[in-house]
Amino acid sequence: MKDLARFSGKAPETAKSTALSQSTTASPQVQMLTISEEEAGQRIDNFLLRVCKGVPKSHIYRVLRSGEVRVNKGRIDQTYKLVDGDVVRVPPIRVAERAEPTAPGAEFKILLEDNHLLVIDKPAGVAVHGGSGVSYGVIEQLRASRPDAKFLELVHRLDRDTSGILLLAKKRSALTNLHEQMRDGDTDKRYLTLVHGEWKNARQHVKLSLHKYTTADGERRVRVQDDGQASHTIFSLRKTYGEFSLLEAELKTGRTHQIRVHLSASGFPIVGDDKYGDFPLNKELQKADGKRIAFKRMFLHAYQISFIHPETGKQITLKAKLPPECEKFLKSLETGETGDSDMQYQ
Repeated sequence: MKDLARFSGKAPETAKSTALSQSTTASPQVQMLTISEEEAGQRIDNFLLRVCKGVPKSHIYRVLRSGEVRVNKGRIDQTYKLVDGDVVRVPPIRVAERAEPTAPGAEFKILLEDNHLLVIDKPAGVAVHGGSGVSYGVIEQLRASRPDAKFLELVHRLDRDTSGILLLAKKRSALTNLHEQMRDGDTDKRYLTLVHGEWKNARQHVKLSLHKYTTADGERRVRVQDDGQASHTIFSLRKTYGEFSLLEAELKTGRTHQIRVHLSASGFPIVGDDKYGDFPLNKELQKADGKRIAFKRMFLHAYQISFIHPETGKQITLKAKLPPECEKFLKSLETGETGDSDMQYQ
């Protein structure tokens, strides 16, 4: 929202947010916004968080509690769901100058784009959204590069160090439809991963319940626990490379860190996994040894997804090739005695 106050990027002098009444570099104005069909259905607090870019959540909820935000001239609370045609009064929101990084606009390799969907090939090392010590991610960068986009939301998530296919919705109807498909098990997500160990079975089901917890330093982790959420992954052996195995992982449920924890708990840690992997091995692999090149990332790549297009009803299957660094590492592991030099999984 162009007329709302923005932060200058100046570092804060105190840890606490200062009062709304303090001055800013711009004078915010009352805004009267009419809700479109695509904006309908979302809660007013989520709508304001998107419209009032850069304004802290605490300020948004404070203004909501004060009753200054009106819908069709009436007071509402933060749980109100917007309706097509609603007129929202957004009051002047003043905030003190403070550090609030602005996401630089960026584009990523596009696998599919139309009026409903945007599907990209996310590189490893890039978070999908800001938070947990990350100022911004893919969604913030795409919104910054597409300022005229009325709606752009993540359909699902990938770990920061996982590369590959990421779906985004350009319409709320598409977002709702794809979420329903995922809940009903109508989507098919496949990953390629390299693990340490000689995987024996051509196809193996792993069903281990997973429990999310937070470490003492605030880091999010997952462990196998009997009373955790039911989780199911199907692993298929693609190729062996001596003491390493290339697997395809088919997600039947979509829990946090599911593939990583299922493999680690099964005794086959993912190469380069800095949370659940073999840490001494990871350190060793970061250096070339004359037989293979150095490898410095987690070998987990979302390479294929299938779903029903929310508008046309047609089946869509998309693939993303292994990143060059993964291809080169596999090549360096090959003995030449076995293997498919064309790498058919691409």
